[in-house]
Amino acid sequence: SLEVRLPGDPAAITPVVDDVLSMAKQMRCAEGREYEIEMALREALANAVRYGCGHAPSREIQCAVACDKSRGMLIVVRDPGPGFDPASLPSPIAGENVFSHHGRGIYLINQLMDEVTFAHGGTEIRMRAR
Repeated sequence: SLEVRLPGDPAAITPVVDDVLSMAKQMRCAEGREYEIEMALREALANAVRYGCGHAPSREIQCAVACDKSRGMLIVVRDPGPGFDPASLPSPIAGENVFSHHGRGIYLINQLMDEVTFAHGGTEIRMRAR
């Protein structure tokens, strides 16, 4: 497993994504799902940087990854922000929302991952790829 703490800085995202992908390759978990894992993790970390940390490098994001051949990969991203209610997010594919630039990240993560749950008032996202 891998546990990383990163600053609320967009520049910190790619090195973490690279580490997670190399771990996935090494441990052969969620094989063939690397693209989905990369995209979902990038979105989750970008949301944590933007909403959880307000782009403040002094604030910290936690990312934990566990790999299991039979159960796939579990990724947990936790931020220090105020959180949100996932149920209150408007669908980005309905009506006027189609033209909005916001609210697509969580939708995308849900499309890419096999299982997505939120905890701690929306400050933690758990994503599983089998």
